[in-house]
Amino acid sequence: MKKSIKIRLSDNWKIQTSKLIRERGAIISTLHHEKITWIPANVPETVLGALVANKIYENPYFGDNLKAIPTEYFTVPWWYATHFTLDDLQSQKSAALYFDGINYKANVWLNGRQITDIKKINGAYRRTSFDVSEHVVAGENMLAVEIVPPKPGDFSTGFVDWNPAPPDGNMGIFRPVTLELHKGVRIENPFIQTKVDLKTLKRAELTVSAELKNDTREPISGILKGTIESTVFEHKITVPANKKIPVEFTAAEFPQLAIENPRLWWPIHFGSPELYELELEFTVDGQISSVEYTKFGIREVEEYWLNNIHRGFKINGQKVLIKGAGWTDDLFLRNSDKNLEAQVRYVKQMNLNCIRLEGIWGKDHRLYDLCDEHGILLMVGWSCHWEHEIHMGVPVDERFGGVYKSEDIEHVAQAWEDQVIWLRNHPSIFVWTVASDKVPIGSLEQKYIETFAKYDPTRPYLNSTGGVGSDRHVIGSEAVVSEISGSSGVKMLGPYAYTAPVYWFTDTNFGGAYGFNTETGPGAQIPQLDSLKKFIPENKLWPINDIWEYHCGRYEFSDLNRFIEAMDARYGRPHSIEEFDKKAQAMNYELMRPMFEAFQVNKSKCTGIIQWMLNAAWPKMYWQLYDYYLMPTGAFYATQKACSPLHLVYNYGDHQVYAINDNFHKVNDLKAHIRIYDIDSKLVLEENLSFDALADSSIPLFKINTLKTLSTTYFLDLRLSDGHNREISSNFYWLSTQEETLDYAADLGEFAYHTPSKHYADLNLLNTLPKVDLEVSYNVEKDVEEQTMTAIVKNTGEAIAFLINLKVIEKDTGEIILPIFWEDNFISLLPGERRTLRTTFAGSAAAELKVEGWNLNTINYAKISDSRRKALL
Repeated sequence: MKKSIKIRLSDNWKIQTSKLIRERGAIISTLHHEKITWIPANVPETVLGALVANKIYENPYFGDNLKAIPTEYFTVPWWYATHFTLDDLQSQKSAALYFDGINYKANVWLNGRQITDIKKINGAYRRTSFDVSEHVVAGENMLAVEIVPPKPGDFSTGFVDWNPAPPDGNMGIFRPVTLELHKGVRIENPFIQTKVDLKTLKRAELTVSAELKNDTREPISGILKGTIESTVFEHKITVPANKKIPVEFTAAEFPQLAIENPRLWWPIHFGSPELYELELEFTVDGQISSVEYTKFGIREVEEYWLNNIHRGFKINGQKVLIKGAGWTDDLFLRNSDKNLEAQVRYVKQMNLNCIRLEGIWGKDHRLYDLCDEHGILLMVGWSCHWEHEIHMGVPVDERFGGVYKSEDIEHVAQAWEDQVIWLRNHPSIFVWTVASDKVPIGSLEQKYIETFAKYDPTRPYLNSTGGVGSDRHVIGSEAVVSEISGSSGVKMLGPYAYTAPVYWFTDTNFGGAYGFNTETGPGAQIPQLDSLKKFIPENKLWPINDIWEYHCGRYEFSDLNRFIEAMDARYGRPHSIEEFDKKAQAMNYELMRPMFEAFQVNKSKCTGIIQWMLNAAWPKMYWQLYDYYLMPTGAFYATQKACSPLHLVYNYGDHQVYAINDNFHKVNDLKAHIRIYDIDSKLVLEENLSFDALADSSIPLFKINTLKTLSTTYFLDLRLSDGHNREISSNFYWLSTQEETLDYAADLGEFAYHTPSKHYADLNLLNTLPKVDLEVSYNVEKDVEEQTMTAIVKNTGEAIAFLINLKVIEKDTGEIILPIFWEDNFISLLPGERRTLRTTFAGSAAAELKVEGWNLNTINYAKISDSRRKALL
């Protein structure tokens, strides 16, 4: 039995910009730049992505090289062309050509005949397909696509203020092109809706649907058969000539679609993200015409309202405190599968449970598949760059952004429908976000609602990720309240720049720990020095200069002034790039941790927090937990610590130690070990407490009163152990008796981008920490896919070893190995303390351990003996 054939047209592409003429069905180019000829490309790939891959433009992210790429080259059409060979067409009646994403418009020729034009392929987020049965031939086929670039006012892909715009506007074929050969009827748009019995979680009803498209001039009868593991169901169907019809299988009609004891899909820390696979096949006279495979998860998504003000979300009946960060694709949309996998693993390692996509990112389904597999929730929807004139390049409506004209409403509504259908089977997507800073105009939102009712009634949607309010006021101003659906129930009030730790625990009017903050963070997160050297020229590394600022954000965030002012006041002005590096990582850590911890401490009045941002579109200074090269910053390990499901937390607001239990079960017989050390590493307070942690709880354990004899800068060490005295978690703080005070009365503008400090905390005594010696031993083991390093680090000195940073390097080159997956890092060791840490990394190169730290003197390295390694295991 011969199945349908799907060919991913990804190889053998070439691109060029030229004046083109059509002569007897052939495309002949007349180059207007001698350096640009037909350039190899892989699809999906943007024009500039291909030029960079072919070294037409080298090192575009180094220094200010990006400025040298002329944008005028990309204001004219570019051509993509490929050839593919079809060996046998006799067994197939028909062929269909699919484009999942072209930016922005296109004319298409197949074997010299135009099959469509810019009226039908118009818009980055439109998905299109064409019957090309009369155009394909046995043997070699030629496909040519003329790409018309986006212009101001177009609803294109885009970046906002977190990096420069790509010089080509991301023009090109940026999502897959596929050819399907079939026997007249093709299956399109399969969908699996799941309805879970939330009282028992022991039963789920599935509804399976799809569309059948007949590309012939005669009606075709056949059987549509579905298979989910051992469950089989089928319909006999006649598809009229040149028609598309919907088909649906329900549990009422097909009892086998009522699944007993289903394996549910759960987000991280709640359970296993179980997946099923659906196979749909349409057969004609016993021969398969078309086949579709789709993975899905059985889960139920609900929304709830906290105090009738704040929106929250449930998965399978359980409330989920959303802990996430904002995603961006690579500036040239060049993320590889390997890169994506590393990033999703990073999210999981940091104990985050959500990624927010501002913009419907991804060159294909890979990012979404990975989140399905790892249990990472996804917020998916439009970016705010359509909502502001500075990004759209044309005037916008103050309340509704760029989509307010009737023709634009129709365009964006259709694009939204295409994207929902494309992505709706991913269980990781728990909410659609149809606007960012503003709300959709009523007629557009009504079309969105109709799309959800018809194509995806399984998820809630947010009319905006923006909102304003406090504990005392209902969220929403006129600008961000929909006439149809009311308040978004979420907030986006900043901050986005330097923010003191105490802010997150004490603010009740802006971005502090209440409700659902969909976009916020403490501002700049500086990459480690190893990464800075990769994109800052050596003669520009120090002092901070215009090249640094070019790699900052844009507009309000185009420099590091707030970060530097805080560093100078709190830690002391650095006098070298090396000193700046260690102080920057200390600030990265110190400023990021309390944001996530505050939302956990206040979990009774919080529903979610999204750090702005997770990653980097290019090498930058702002808004990232790991940098463009996948090097974690101090903020990465602070997030990992802060989001641990069971740990101890210091509340900067009320000066109490809290126990956080994010598990949905009670944990008994826990022990808290609380110690305070002065700057001389002298123990000045010690408490041991036993307690039980209720399910999903935040428990105040101990009030810390500032001791009169305490040094201005001091340390708080928190250890959590189980009933067998096994350490579960540790948390180490550096604090000041001179507490930071905030200026809430300052003019903050429309949003609280930045809440300035009246007086900074004083951590300058960290510069007086005595040097300490470390004993470091390590072992590396290799398996087929990755290596594992086990490191033992011991502080042999009499002072605290502060912020120890472990790195893995290639022995022969000295290059940092990335990505890297340490259990913990940027650790601090008490006098005489020893820690064992493990990491995994890919590659077969011989690896060595490199240890850095705030106050290290001598590091004695040794390899772990086999006997010691076995004892550790």
